Amino acid sequence: MRVMGVDPGLTRCGLSVIDGSRGRQIVALNVEVVRTAVDVPLPGRLLAISDVVEQWLDTYRPDVMAIERVFSQQNVSTVMGTAQVGGVVALAAAKRGVAVHFHTPSEVKAAVTGNGGAGKAQVTAMVTRILGLQAKPTPADAADALALAICHCWRAPMIARMAAAEAQAGGQRQRVGAKVKAAR
Repeated sequence: MRVMGVDPGLTRCGLSVIDGSRGRQIVALNVEVVRTAVDVPLPGRLLAISDVVEQWLDTYRPDVMAIERVFSQQNVSTVMGTAQVGGVVALAAAKRGVAVHFHTPSEVKAAVTGNGGAGKAQVTAMVTRILGLQAKPTPADAADALALAICHCWRAPMIARMAAAEAQAGGQRQRVGAKVKAAR
């Protein structure tokens, strides 16, 4: 499975692509941080990020995209910028039929380090170790993008089982509802 991880941010947007196979074997293909200048108007910044994301989608052709879910922060403008970037990135994936999954920061930290409250240094150290990298990915946005891709790769089997169980339960609800309706 090829996973593109995205740590959305208006000033720094982390991008990564990994290949995962059975078990926990993962190979990093690329990682980059897209930077936009604060003096550029918002539409221009979003377009710059979108252009790079679309180039990556066309180059790497991921099976799925893992994006960090926006969470409440004290700085509303940061949250808005992060959400806008996440939307632009999800749209680019949807245009190409690439499945999109959102993961919270605590899900990512728990998957990669075993601790949902881990700090950035711990996440970076574990990403470096998991991928067998010679050097730590920098800045933190690069490590976070890799952690998102790893998280999704490892959680994908469970996500698929949950979707299958929900579909089966939905079918059972319909059959039971039809029997109840017929019995009336």
